[in-house]
Amino acid sequence: MACGSCGTTENGVPKGCKSNGNCGTGTCGSGSNKLAVFDWLSNMTLPSGQERFNIFEVRFKNGRKHFYKNPDNLPITMGDIVATEGSPGHDIGTVSLAGELVKVQMKKRKITADHEDVKKIYRKASQRDIDIWQQARAKEEETQRRGREILGRLGLQMKLSDVEYQGDGNKATFYYTADTRVDFRQLIRDLASAFSIRVEMKQVGARQEAARLGGVGSCGRELCCSTWLTDFRKVTTSAARYQQLSLNPLKLAGQCGKLKCCLNFELETYLDALKTFPKQDVVLKTEKGDAVFVKMDIFKNHLWYTYKEERFKWFRLTLDQVLEIIDLNKNNEKSISLEEYEADVEIPVKVDFEDAVGQDSLTRFDAPKTSKRKRNNRNRNKKKPVAAVANNNNKQKPNPNQKRKPQARKQSNNNPNKQNNQQKPKPQSRQKPKTQAKAKQPEGEVKKVNKPRRNNKNRKNNNPKNDNNSENK
Repeated sequence: MACGSCGTTENGVPKGCKSNGNCGTGTCGSGSNKLAVFDWLSNMTLPSGQERFNIFEVRFKNGRKHFYKNPDNLPITMGDIVATEGSPGHDIGTVSLAGELVKVQMKKRKITADHEDVKKIYRKASQRDIDIWQQARAKEEETQRRGREILGRLGLQMKLSDVEYQGDGNKATFYYTADTRVDFRQLIRDLASAFSIRVEMKQVGARQEAARLGGVGSCGRELCCSTWLTDFRKVTTSAARYQQLSLNPLKLAGQCGKLKCCLNFELETYLDALKTFPKQDVVLKTEKGDAVFVKMDIFKNHLWYTYKEERFKWFRLTLDQVLEIIDLNKNNEKSISLEEYEADVEIPVKVDFEDAVGQDSLTRFDAPKTSKRKRNNRNRNKKKPVAAVANNNNKQKPNPNQKRKPQARKQSNNNPNKQNNQQKPKPQSRQKPKTQAKAKQPEGEVKKVNKPRRNNKNRKNNNPKNDNNSENK
């Protein structure tokens, strides 16, 4: 939504077209060119002998548009700044539409060519007219701020939303919103004396206020009322009920505080789909009991019903099944239970993330790492004192029923060096560090020697000979 001149500099700063609200495309800029129209008949010539339509559509601040005659047959095209008839004085605006499309817009608004609202175009705006217009536009923000201060001093229950100066700077229109009728006669006198201008008060609704101020909706796009929507239709809560939406005012309300206009956009589609659905107050009579309606999914053609006596269980049925039950009930027949109908319903499988091109999982960084490094195990073995290992071995009592082999014990006690030489080398992670082997043994303690690893598949777990090996591991 920008023309080619609205690019950026080398540092990434927006350039801006610097046309002061008069963009060549009519879609960028601020405030003055909302609700822009594309003239798709501009490159088409009129039939021979037919004169060009001599009424133009002129746009003012915040999308305000009016129709003006061109009695002097001035060469005016779209985008020209013209001086138009005001009340009193003159106003400055931009030509937004010309040619045959103006007839369509006038017919849409039910305005004829001889209507009293169709005023005159005086001339094309000169440079002096544009300078006065820009000076008046520059005072609008300060006027609005001081106007709100006067409102607060008078204690009036109204909100001043916007101020618009006329092109000649002699008149200002104050737009306000109020819930009740307000007597602003004293306010007009105070505003006229404070700014030395002619004051006009105009009340607007909440939707018109949001359209003039603009903004971004919950969908992430610019508000429809400030871009293309011109007529504000009535929106009721029944539109949300037909679309099976929860009546949550925080989600259904727009920037204006009223129900969103987009609730009406798809309402006709939902109404067409609901023509085949039965009424929600229809009771289904089955062999197990009467069932009532709970909710529905319109575009999947699924309905949920529950028994009157057992409301804790909901049953999913298709639209064809519900219509079949209703037909049976009309013939004074009861259908089978809802459990049997639900068993025939095919629930579609929800499509989830699929690694189709060899990509990693989207949640690969969510799970913490559980693997332990070998260095941590080595450091843990280094810090473990030898005395603590010996004390743990002394606490364990041997089983008196277990047979011992004194020869193996004698062999391990008498010749420890030979036993160590015959021992098979173990992995690096299971060997004790050399510093621990050379550690001094406390007095009164027996030196523990590594024994050869044996196959304990058929042994019991309470063998006292395995205790030393388990500690060494």
